[in-house]
Amino acid sequence: MEEAAQRESSQRPRLLLPALLFILTIATTIIAGALQKGVNPFQEPLRLIEGIPFSLTLLTILLTHELGHFFASRTHGVQASLPYFIPAPPPFLAGTFGAVIKTRSPIMDKRALLDIGAIGPLAGFLTSIVVTVIGLNFSTIITIPEEKEVLGLGSSLIFSILSYLVIGPVPEGQDILLNPIAFAGWIGFFITSLNLLPIGQLDGGHIIYAVFGKWHRLISITMIVTLTVFGIFTWQGWLFWAILVTLLGIKHPPLMEGQIALDRKRKIIGWLSLAVFVLTFIPLPIAI
Repeated sequence: MEEAAQRESSQRPRLLLPALLFILTIATTIIAGALQKGVNPFQEPLRLIEGIPFSLTLLTILLTHELGHFFASRTHGVQASLPYFIPAPPPFLAGTFGAVIKTRSPIMDKRALLDIGAIGPLAGFLTSIVVTVIGLNFSTIITIPEEKEVLGLGSSLIFSILSYLVIGPVPEGQDILLNPIAFAGWIGFFITSLNLLPIGQLDGGHIIYAVFGKWHRLISITMIVTLTVFGIFTWQGWLFWAILVTLLGIKHPPLMEGQIALDRKRKIIGWLSLAVFVLTFIPLPIAI
C-alpha cells in the first residue's frame, strides 16, 4: 500500500509539467491565432476566440506527431514521457516552438529506432495534408500591394502541389492569403521537415542511422554544411539551426542489438520518410 502511494506521488511531477506546458501552449497559440486576425488581445479580449481554429489545428498536428513517437516507443518496450509542449511568446507567429518526448530507456535495435523516429513525422505529415486541404478551400487570392513590404511564406513542394490542386494557378502579382487552418498546415509541414533533418539524434538522424548505419556521421556533417550554405544565401534562420544541431551533437549512440537488420517494410518506411523530408523542406521559409 505504501509502495503504491509512493509510486503515485512520484508520477505526479511527471504528469504535472507536461499538463502545465500544454495549457500554456493552448493559450499562446490562441493568442498567436488571434493576432493573425488583427485582434489586439489587450483591447479586445473577447475576440481571442478567433484564434481557436488556428490553435486547435496546430496542436492537433503536433499532438499527432508526438503521440506517434509515444505509441511507437510503447510498442517496442521503450519508456517514454508524455509530450512536452513548448509555448512561445506572442511575437512568434506560431505561438509554440513545437513539442518533444523524452525516452527513458535505451532503444535496442534498428527496427525499433526506425519505427520510433519515422512514425511521428509521418503521422504529422498526413495530418498536415488533411488540414492544409481544408484550409486552402477557405483561403483567398489577393493582389500583392506594391507600396508595402509584405511578409511572404515560402512553399514546400507538397504545399505547392496542394495549393495548385485546390486553388489552381495564381496569377502574377497575386498571392494566396492563407486561412488560419491552412497556415497551421504550412507550419506542420515546416516542423516535419525540421524533425526529419538527417542530423544527429533528430527524427531524421534516427532514420538515417537505422538505414545507413556507419554513413550517419558523414550525412549529418553534409546536412549541416548544406544548412550553413542556405543560411548564407537564402534564410539566416538556417544558420541558427546549423549551430543548434551542432551544439546538440551529431553523433548517434550505438544500439545494444545493432546487428539486427531492417526488414523490407521498414526500409521502405525509411526511404518514404526521406522522401517526405524532400517534399516538406523549404529553402526560403520566410521572405519580405
